[in-house]
Amino acid sequence: MKTEHFASFDGTDLALHRHGEGRPFVLLHGLFSSAEMNWIKWGHHETIAARGYEVLMLDFRIHGESAVPQDPAAYPSRVLVRDLVALVEHLGLDDYDLGGFSLGARTTLHAVATRVLAPARVVLGGMGTAGLGEWRKRSGFFRRVIDEFDSIEQGDPAYFSKMFLKSQGIDRTAARMLLDTMPDLDLALLDNVTMPALVVCGDEDRDNGSAPELAALLPNATYVEVPGTHMSSCTKPEMGQAIADWLGDTR
Repeated sequence: MKTEHFASFDGTDLALHRHGEGRPFVLLHGLFSSAEMNWIKWGHHETIAARGYEVLMLDFRIHGESAVPQDPAAYPSRVLVRDLVALVEHLGLDDYDLGGFSLGARTTLHAVATRVLAPARVVLGGMGTAGLGEWRKRSGFFRRVIDEFDSIEQGDPAYFSKMFLKSQGIDRTAARMLLDTMPDLDLALLDNVTMPALVVCGDEDRDNGSAPELAALLPNATYVEVPGTHMSSCTKPEMGQAIADWLGDTR
């Protein structure tokens, strides 16, 4: 695997981790996580690459090895979609697959449903209808984690999220600005996601609402259930295996 950096649409330095050779598969991580935490640490990138793919794993701004801008101007609406478009343009991708987990799945759907990008196939992990159409309500939970960070104690439902945020070294000021860039998605726009789609979710994961309901709303989707909660499903080999099996062998 190799890591390189490129300038996004506004000059922000973003990290890209590349592994394998073959068909391009852009893979995006979840909120306050990173490519390392979601895909590399657990070997999912290797499982997928072994089927004949180059796995292209972006660290979103403020995450992983990417820059953490402090200027509010660096956080326009849909900034992560714009970062994703910048990556696709930087790599000169035309025929490729695109996917992600949680925030990565959400960003994928925002880009595809609004016809900003047109990958051949999409993979949507840990995402349901509430995480799209009711994002502002969902993001209120994370705003509270940030705003009340120092007063959240064990026993509070937000404590685990607080500790995860701390473990990942997330800049809370930047994170608060990033949360405000993410609008709700009109679920009617899911009709535009006509390419084959995999919806894969943990059997105990309800964090973003119903994944089966999301699969039912997409014109050409397959639903696969893997073990785990929202936080644990990405740590289990079944997640990477489900993605690799659905993508198939290109060798």
